[in-house]
Amino acid sequence: MAPINNTSELEALLDAWSDPASQTKTTFLELKKHLASKPEVELDFVARPGVTYSLRAKHVRQNKRPLFAMVDIIDDDPDDRWLSVCFFGEMITDPDEIGDFVPEGLMGEDAHCFDIEERNERLNQYVTMRLDEAYGSAAAGEA
Repeated sequence: MAPINNTSELEALLDAWSDPASQTKTTFLELKKHLASKPEVELDFVARPGVTYSLRAKHVRQNKRPLFAMVDIIDDDPDDRWLSVCFFGEMITDPDEIGDFVPEGLMGEDAHCFDIEERNERLNQYVTMRLDEAYGSAAAGEA
């Protein structure tokens, strides 16, 4: 399992985060576990309370960008947080056109973002496939 930088901040958030009917905390934990299971991945947690909490994944072979995927916990309503999972535009495909194309939406570059507002197995599987795709691009040194 990949270590996570700033683990104490992440644990504090998780301890305080109730998981309402939307089950976004459960979804976040599954995505975190999936990323942490990948070889040669570094995870960084960046807390901006009241705005976002970001889990950022980087492959050790990446040299152009500081991450290949970002799982944001949107904190505009602490009682009903939701997730936005973003990727650099050319690192993934979106064959079902489920995500949103966001010009300059990730660190000033074009991005594909997937909003997860409630538990949805189909969407979770789709986003996990995009995580794998971005991981593959990063592992190949394309990022």
